[in-house]
Amino acid sequence: MKRSRRWKEASTQVDRLRNYQLEEALQLLKTLPKAKFDETVELTVNLGVDPRKADQMVRGTVTLPHGTGKEIRVLVLTPGEKQVEAREAGADHVGYQEYIDKIQNEGWFEFDVCIATPDAMKDVGKLGRALGPRGLMPNPKAGTVTMDVGEAVKEVKAGRIDFRVDRYGIVHVGVGKRSFSEEQLKDNILEFMRTISRLKPASSKGTYVRKITVSSTMSPGLKLDRAATMNALK
Repeated sequence: MKRSRRWKEASTQVDRLRNYQLEEALQLLKTLPKAKFDETVELTVNLGVDPRKADQMVRGTVTLPHGTGKEIRVLVLTPGEKQVEAREAGADHVGYQEYIDKIQNEGWFEFDVCIATPDAMKDVGKLGRALGPRGLMPNPKAGTVTMDVGEAVKEVKAGRIDFRVDRYGIVHVGVGKRSFSEEQLKDNILEFMRTISRLKPASSKGTYVRKITVSSTMSPGLKLDRAATMNALK
Protein backbone atom coordinates (compact mmCIF):
# COMPACT_ATOMS: atom_id res chain seq x y z
CA MET A 1 0.00 0.00 0.00
CA LYS A 2 1.33 3.40 -1.00
CA ARG A 3 1.47 5.75 2.00
CA SER A 4 1.22 9.53 1.89
CA ARG A 5 4.04 11.81 2.98
CA ARG A 6 1.87 12.91 5.92
CA TRP A 7 1.33 9.31 7.08
CA LYS A 8 5.04 8.55 6.81
CA GLU A 9 5.88 11.65 8.83
CA ALA A 10 3.33 10.68 11.50
CA SER A 11 4.64 7.11 11.66
CA THR A 12 8.07 8.35 12.74
CA GLN A 13 6.43 9.75 15.89
CA VAL A 14 4.58 6.56 16.76
CA ASP A 15 6.22 3.60 18.52
CA ARG A 16 4.50 0.64 16.88
CA LEU A 17 5.68 -1.75 19.61
CA ARG A 18 4.46 0.34 22.53
CA ASN A 19 1.16 0.01 24.38
CA TYR A 20 0.08 3.57 25.15
CA GLN A 21 -2.03 4.77 28.05
CA LEU A 22 -5.30 6.17 26.68
CA GLU A 23 -4.59 9.78 27.72
CA GLU A 24 -1.06 9.53 26.31
CA ALA A 25 -2.29 8.13 23.00
CA LEU A 26 -4.88 10.88 22.56
CA GLN A 27 -2.35 13.56 23.40
CA LEU A 28 0.05 12.18 20.80
CA LEU A 29 -2.71 11.74 18.22
CA LYS A 30 -3.57 15.43 18.47
CA THR A 31 0.05 16.41 17.70
CA LEU A 32 0.49 14.29 14.56
CA PRO A 33 0.46 16.01 11.14
CA LYS A 34 -3.08 17.08 10.20
CA ALA A 35 -5.08 16.53 7.06
CA LYS A 36 -6.92 19.41 5.39
CA PHE A 37 -10.23 18.17 6.82
CA ASP A 38 -11.47 17.33 10.31
CA GLU A 39 -10.43 13.69 10.52
CA THR A 40 -12.54 11.05 12.24
CA VAL A 41 -10.97 9.44 15.28
CA GLU A 42 -11.40 5.70 14.88
CA LEU A 43 -11.31 2.89 17.43
CA THR A 44 -10.53 -0.69 16.43
CA VAL A 45 -11.20 -3.47 18.94
CA ASN A 46 -10.07 -7.06 18.33
CA LEU A 47 -12.34 -9.48 20.19
CA GLY A 48 -11.85 -13.09 21.20
CA VAL A 49 -15.05 -14.29 19.53
CA ASP A 50 -15.95 -16.44 16.55
CA PRO A 51 -18.55 -14.43 14.57
CA ARG A 52 -19.41 -17.56 12.55
CA LYS A 53 -21.22 -18.81 15.64
CA ALA A 54 -24.57 -17.12 16.21
CA ASP A 55 -24.09 -17.00 19.98
CA GLN A 56 -20.82 -15.09 19.58
CA MET A 57 -22.06 -12.34 17.28
CA VAL A 58 -21.36 -9.03 19.03
CA ARG A 59 -23.72 -6.31 17.90
CA GLY A 60 -25.27 -3.30 19.59
CA THR A 61 -25.80 0.43 19.85
CA VAL A 62 -24.25 3.11 22.04
CA THR A 63 -24.92 6.80 22.49
CA LEU A 64 -21.60 8.59 22.75
CA PRO A 65 -21.58 11.35 25.42
CA HIS A 66 -20.20 13.93 22.99
CA GLY A 67 -21.65 12.57 19.76
CA THR A 68 -19.65 11.66 16.68
CA GLY A 69 -19.14 15.15 15.29
CA LYS A 70 -20.91 14.07 12.13
CA GLU A 71 -24.26 15.43 10.97
CA ILE A 72 -26.47 12.35 10.68
CA ARG A 73 -29.18 12.37 8.02
CA VAL A 74 -32.21 10.37 9.19
CA LEU A 75 -34.93 8.84 7.03
CA VAL A 76 -38.12 7.68 8.77
CA LEU A 77 -40.44 5.30 6.91
CA THR A 78 -43.91 5.07 8.42
CA PRO A 79 -47.36 5.10 6.83
CA GLY A 80 -49.33 6.84 9.57
CA GLU A 81 -49.53 9.55 12.18
CA LYS A 82 -46.00 8.81 13.41
CA GLN A 83 -44.77 10.99 10.54
CA VAL A 84 -45.62 14.12 12.56
CA GLU A 85 -43.67 12.80 15.55
CA ALA A 86 -40.65 12.05 13.35
CA ARG A 87 -40.63 15.54 11.82
CA GLU A 88 -40.94 17.21 15.21
CA ALA A 89 -37.98 15.14 16.48
CA GLY A 90 -35.80 16.45 13.65
CA ALA A 91 -35.82 13.69 11.02
CA ASP A 92 -34.42 14.89 7.68
CA HIS A 93 -36.75 12.83 5.49
CA VAL A 94 -40.14 11.45 6.51
CA GLY A 95 -42.61 9.52 4.39
CA TYR A 96 -43.50 6.08 3.16
CA GLN A 97 -44.24 4.72 -0.29
CA GLU A 98 -42.70 7.70 -2.10
CA TYR A 99 -39.34 7.04 -0.42
CA ILE A 100 -39.56 3.28 -0.89
CA ASP A 101 -40.11 3.87 -4.62
CA LYS A 102 -37.29 6.42 -4.71
CA ILE A 103 -34.83 3.92 -3.20
CA GLN A 104 -36.02 1.04 -5.41
CA ASN A 105 -36.34 2.89 -8.71
CA GLU A 106 -33.83 5.74 -8.46
CA GLY A 107 -31.12 4.30 -6.22
CA TRP A 108 -31.58 7.16 -3.77
CA PHE A 109 -29.47 6.86 -0.60
CA GLU A 110 -29.08 10.40 0.71
CA PHE A 111 -29.41 9.34 4.36
CA ASP A 112 -27.18 7.76 7.00
CA VAL A 113 -29.77 5.99 9.17
CA CYS A 114 -33.17 4.55 8.27
CA ILE A 115 -35.81 4.17 10.98
CA ALA A 116 -39.11 2.37 10.38
CA THR A 117 -42.21 1.51 12.36
CA PRO A 118 -43.12 -2.21 12.65
CA ASP A 119 -46.19 -1.78 10.43
CA ALA A 120 -43.94 -0.49 7.64
CA MET A 121 -41.63 -3.50 7.57
CA LYS A 122 -43.83 -5.53 5.25
CA ASP A 123 -42.88 -3.08 2.50
CA VAL A 124 -39.50 -1.91 3.81
CA GLY A 125 -38.40 -5.55 3.90
CA LYS A 126 -38.45 -5.54 0.09
CA LEU A 127 -35.55 -3.06 0.21
CA GLY A 128 -33.24 -5.63 1.82
CA ARG A 129 -31.01 -6.05 -1.23
CA ALA A 130 -30.59 -2.29 -1.56
CA LEU A 131 -30.25 -1.32 2.10
CA GLY A 132 -28.65 -4.43 3.59
CA PRO A 133 -25.20 -4.23 1.93
CA ARG A 134 -24.98 -0.55 2.89
CA GLY A 135 -25.80 -1.21 6.53
CA LEU A 136 -28.98 0.88 6.23
CA MET A 137 -31.64 -1.78 6.77
CA PRO A 138 -33.83 -1.03 9.82
CA ASN A 139 -33.33 -3.64 12.54
CA PRO A 140 -35.11 -4.10 15.90
CA LYS A 141 -31.82 -5.03 17.60
CA ALA A 142 -30.32 -1.72 16.50
CA GLY A 143 -33.36 0.21 17.71
CA THR A 144 -34.28 1.32 14.19
CA VAL A 145 -37.56 -0.63 14.02
CA THR A 146 -39.72 1.00 16.66
CA MET A 147 -43.00 2.75 17.36
CA ASP A 148 -41.13 5.35 19.42
CA VAL A 149 -39.74 7.06 16.32
CA GLY A 150 -39.36 10.44 18.02
CA GLU A 151 -37.01 9.11 20.68
CA ALA A 152 -35.12 7.01 18.11
CA VAL A 153 -34.55 10.08 15.90
CA LYS A 154 -33.34 12.15 18.86
CA GLU A 155 -30.90 9.42 19.98
CA VAL A 156 -29.43 9.03 16.50
CA LYS A 157 -29.06 12.79 16.13
CA ALA A 158 -27.42 12.97 19.57
CA GLY A 159 -24.68 10.53 18.59
CA ARG A 160 -26.04 6.99 18.84
CA ILE A 161 -24.07 4.59 16.69
CA ASP A 162 -24.68 1.01 15.62
CA PHE A 163 -21.83 -1.45 15.49
CA ARG A 164 -21.19 -5.11 14.85
CA VAL A 165 -18.17 -7.39 14.82
CA ASP A 166 -16.85 -8.28 11.37
CA ARG A 167 -15.99 -11.77 10.20
CA TYR A 168 -12.49 -11.43 11.62
CA GLY A 169 -13.73 -10.67 15.13
CA ILE A 170 -12.97 -6.94 14.87
CA VAL A 171 -15.18 -3.93 15.61
CA HIS A 172 -14.45 -0.59 13.89
CA VAL A 173 -16.19 2.60 15.03
CA GLY A 174 -15.77 6.36 14.74
CA VAL A 175 -15.65 7.90 18.22
CA GLY A 176 -15.45 11.58 17.35
CA LYS A 177 -13.47 14.12 15.36
CA ARG A 178 -9.88 15.22 15.69
CA SER A 179 -11.16 18.69 16.63
CA PHE A 180 -12.70 17.19 19.79
CA SER A 181 -10.84 17.78 23.04
CA GLU A 182 -8.82 14.92 24.51
CA GLU A 183 -11.35 14.66 27.35
CA GLN A 184 -14.28 14.38 24.93
CA LEU A 185 -12.53 11.63 22.97
CA LYS A 186 -11.64 9.81 26.19
CA ASP A 187 -15.26 9.94 27.40
CA ASN A 188 -16.55 8.59 24.08
CA ILE A 189 -13.98 5.79 23.95
CA LEU A 190 -14.63 4.64 27.51
CA GLU A 191 -18.40 4.69 26.98
CA PHE A 192 -17.99 2.54 23.87
CA MET A 193 -15.69 0.10 25.69
CA ARG A 194 -18.21 -0.21 28.55
CA THR A 195 -20.85 -1.19 26.03
CA ILE A 196 -18.55 -3.72 24.34
CA SER A 197 -17.72 -5.24 27.74
CA ARG A 198 -21.40 -5.65 28.63
CA LEU A 199 -21.99 -7.50 25.35
CA LYS A 200 -19.45 -10.26 26.04
CA PRO A 201 -21.05 -13.54 24.88
CA ALA A 202 -21.37 -16.18 27.58
CA SER A 203 -19.83 -18.72 25.21
CA SER A 204 -16.69 -16.61 24.60
CA LYS A 205 -13.69 -18.25 26.23
CA GLY A 206 -10.29 -16.79 27.07
CA THR A 207 -9.45 -13.11 26.67
CA TYR A 208 -12.46 -11.22 25.32
CA VAL A 209 -10.87 -7.84 24.46
CA ARG A 210 -7.54 -8.73 22.88
CA LYS A 211 -6.35 -5.50 21.31
CA ILE A 212 -7.45 -1.85 21.17
CA THR A 213 -6.12 0.64 18.64
CA VAL A 214 -6.92 4.31 18.17
CA SER A 215 -6.12 6.35 15.05
CA SER A 216 -7.37 9.23 12.96
CA THR A 217 -8.40 8.90 9.32
CA MET A 218 -4.92 9.74 8.02
CA SER A 219 -2.69 8.50 10.85
CA PRO A 220 -1.11 5.18 11.82
CA GLY A 221 -2.71 3.31 14.70
CA LEU A 222 -1.64 3.68 18.31
CA LYS A 223 -2.02 0.51 20.38
CA LEU A 224 -3.61 1.10 23.77
CA ASP A 225 -2.61 -0.61 26.98
CA ARG A 226 -5.46 -3.11 27.10
CA ALA A 227 -5.35 -3.82 30.84
CA ALA A 228 -5.18 -0.15 31.81
CA THR A 229 -8.03 0.76 29.46
CA MET A 230 -10.26 -2.01 30.80
CA ASN A 231 -9.46 -1.03 34.40
CA ALA A 232 -10.54 2.53 33.62
CA LEU A 233 -14.07 1.21 32.98
CA LYS A 234 -14.53 0.21 36.62
